[in-house]
Amino acid sequence: MLDRFAIALLRPPISTLARVLVRAGMGANTVTLVGFSIGMFAAFLIANEAYIAGAAAILVSRLFDGLDGAVARLTTPTDAGGFLDIALDFLFYASIPLAFALADPLGHALPAAVLLAAFIGTGSSFLAFAVLAAKRNLPNLDFPDKSFYFLGGLTEATETLLFFVAMCVWPEHFAMLAYAFALMCTITIATRLWWGWRTFQ
Repeated sequence: MLDRFAIALLRPPISTLARVLVRAGMGANTVTLVGFSIGMFAAFLIANEAYIAGAAAILVSRLFDGLDGAVARLTTPTDAGGFLDIALDFLFYASIPLAFALADPLGHALPAAVLLAAFIGTGSSFLAFAVLAAKRNLPNLDFPDKSFYFLGGLTEATETLLFFVAMCVWPEHFAMLAYAFALMCTITIATRLWWGWRTFQ
């Protein structure tokens, strides 16, 4: 829901940083892998209850996630790069609830499992729509810079990032935040299923 506003706000500084990386000879795939590695380090920190450091690593990781597409557009975007980006993004998103479950299995395991189940729903509906949209050559008017059809919803990358950071700042409220975000994800799943059914029927 907030991604288009966040992208518009962050595009100028992201573009500036991307030009610096291109001049330094860093390719888009390298940026993607660096961002993913930092994201996995964030999960490691959270699993070891270093929550604030984990939040900082999450923010740095997502900065690189925004930079890889900008670097690709300044050089040569490829389908392989787009595939790597989205595949590693989903692995990162799954790693954070898992990390909270590892940090406190008794208190966090069930809400983390519920959130991961909701992530499966949002991810599968997102990717299923993208596959059929590509088959039908549907124009992606809202996010034309994406390498595949980007179907929005109530919970997008921006909302996920905000909830992850909130969980790190208030880990004692992880369960409440996880259930709340899972509910928001459920709304996203329902709207995507409805929109996909109407679009492809």
